[in-house]
Amino acid sequence: MVQIQEDEVFSILTGKVSTAINRTFLRSFAQEGIDITTEQWSVLACLWKKDCVTQQTICTLTSKDKPSMTRLIDNLEKRNLVQRMPDKNDRRNNLIHLTQAGSALQTKATEIVQSIATKTLNNITEDELNVSRIVLKKIMENLQ
Repeated sequence: MVQIQEDEVFSILTGKVSTAINRTFLRSFAQEGIDITTEQWSVLACLWKKDCVTQQTICTLTSKDKPSMTRLIDNLEKRNLVQRMPDKNDRRNNLIHLTQAGSALQTKATEIVQSIATKTLNNITEDELNVSRIVLKKIMENLQ
């Protein structure tokens, strides 16, 4: 069994890292006049890879539940970054589609995210990063 050191309680450490990254994203987006949250960015990033997908597809890709995703999409719609369109193949579903304004954010937001990723991973070797990926994936699997 793994022993957790008192000064590095796992939940505190991962929470601090997550909070620091989130604050950095929000601050950087705001400095560039991009009025979105990191959660909204995750939805937009899915749509930049493949536009016109179901809400359930985005839920799966982002590991978010349906009520949270509904709120995220509602807020993105209010900002005119996405729109819901009826699915011609299945009337029970709506497809989430980027608007012109949503598409226009891609280049700048991606540059910001890449810059933050570069800064965040500074002084971390490829081997260290690979071990971290493996460990975090195993943790996620254990929690599912």
